[in-house]
Amino acid sequence: MRETPAPWLAPRTTLRIGGTALAEIVLERPEDVPLLAERLRALGGTPFILGAGSNILAQDGELPLVLVRPLLTHGPEIVGEAEGLVLVRAGAGVPLPRLLRFCAAQGLSGLEGLVGIPGSVGGAIAMNAGAHGVETCKNIVEIQAVIDGAVRTVNAVGLQYGYRHLCIAGNMGDFIVLEGTFGLTRAARDGICKCMRHNFLKKKSKQPVTAWSAGCVFKNPAPDMSAGKLLEQAGFKGKKLGGMAFSSLHANFLINEGEGSAAAALALLQEARETVLRRCGILLEPEVRIAPCLLP
Repeated sequence: MRETPAPWLAPRTTLRIGGTALAEIVLERPEDVPLLAERLRALGGTPFILGAGSNILAQDGELPLVLVRPLLTHGPEIVGEAEGLVLVRAGAGVPLPRLLRFCAAQGLSGLEGLVGIPGSVGGAIAMNAGAHGVETCKNIVEIQAVIDGAVRTVNAVGLQYGYRHLCIAGNMGDFIVLEGTFGLTRAARDGICKCMRHNFLKKKSKQPVTAWSAGCVFKNPAPDMSAGKLLEQAGFKGKKLGGMAFSSLHANFLINEGEGSAAAALALLQEARETVLRRCGILLEPEVRIAPCLLP
């Protein structure tokens, strides 16, 4: 376990904004978990689980947060086969692109739709990240997680997930993903690589993949209703405020143009929500995690 006082959130997020937390605790192995509760009590503040920071809008200033970062980076590795699936295990801190490169090299299919998502394995599981018809949790066989201060293994039956959401059956509180085991199918490597290239180029043509961004900031209200389309119709595509902007490529992507702040980002999000609600009667729900959360 490593501990850092007063870490700055901006460089720890892909949006590159945010103030300082009280402290940062880095979990590097499961054996660190029994020490976590005592350190959190000693430090005070609100625990905030942070992975690669690709879905985070951190507020400005001094924040009453203690960052908890599960940076377990073992794997990816093949750990067996079951029911016709190849089992691949990876730690929560493994970058999602590394997992996808491993799958392509090994001829393992199932996660191709996640290409271009810049997060970590733990974050992808916790948020049930998805794209191109693929959801992370649909490919999970089991996870290892911290639940009520103890390390537990939870199989797929115990996972309750939906659109950008994961719960563990019987657990009402927060949990920390330490690793995930995926069940994948064997396929031709060329076909997997071709599918990944196609998905990435499609994503690149429609989304600002190289910008400082936290991805989609609002959830789609329904499977057939795009938050991006609602924002575009409300006039927010390309709209700017204080160094922040809704992308001119995709209206549901908030980007930092280099001098942005959380205050400007939150003001722009609130204006967008109010306008869409007034025009369409739909209150957009944030997909990005706001730390600490202000928007209902």
